[in-house]
Amino acid sequence: MPGKPESHLAMVRRARRINRELAEIYPYAHPELDFRNPFELLVATVLSAQTTDLRVNQTTPALFAAYPTPEDMAAAVPEELEELIRPTGFFRAKAKSLIGLSASIRDNFGGEVPGRLADLVTLPGVGRKTANVVLGNAFGVPGITVDTHFGRLVRRWKWTEQEDPEKVEAEIAAIFPKSEWTMLSHRVVFHGRRICHARRPACGACPIAPLCPSYGEGETDPEKARKLLKYEMGGQPGQRLSPPPDYPGRPAPALGAG
Repeated sequence: MPGKPESHLAMVRRARRINRELAEIYPYAHPELDFRNPFELLVATVLSAQTTDLRVNQTTPALFAAYPTPEDMAAAVPEELEELIRPTGFFRAKAKSLIGLSASIRDNFGGEVPGRLADLVTLPGVGRKTANVVLGNAFGVPGITVDTHFGRLVRRWKWTEQEDPEKVEAEIAAIFPKSEWTMLSHRVVFHGRRICHARRPACGACPIAPLCPSYGEGETDPEKARKLLKYEMGGQPGQRLSPPPDYPGRPAPALGAG
């Protein structure tokens, strides 16, 4: 006989407990894009669409050596910029966005990346997801970043049934205090990349399995599940070439280095 449906209050309590446990599992959770300033993070986030953070991190050193400021990138010859970002895919559309947003930063914001959501989303190629990444990690403004991993996991955990990223963002924001939003985003994405994969979640190796209503969608045998773990959980390099000092895994290799 099936149990009673979970009440909203019970779901909120379970969601907050999952967040606390993820904080213990991933105390080193961080943005997985290499950056040294808001402009670099903005550019890297735009480049990360439809590719991996690793490929972006392998591409940006040469890109930022050539175009270190918005003024430099706004004046780029499109074909030369396209060639530098080619490894990230969709390079023509991305180059157009990068030149456009750089020109807007130069012309409308005094050459400085703006620190407000309303301003960031006026930049070409910048939506709420990209804006929240930049606000949360370059400016310390709390934000929830709904990427494919985040959306998949919060639906698996029955925190929301929404598919639209803005609706997901709103429903999850109502569950957690604002101070948790940015780190919650990192923890959920970390878990999605390392354990709770799209096709074969490693259920049998998941530390929060007892709290997961979707347990069993993936591999439940502990030995087989352990073989599915990725990045530092699986003993492999992470996605950043320059990870934070507390990252327990190995740095990713540079482009062409294996």
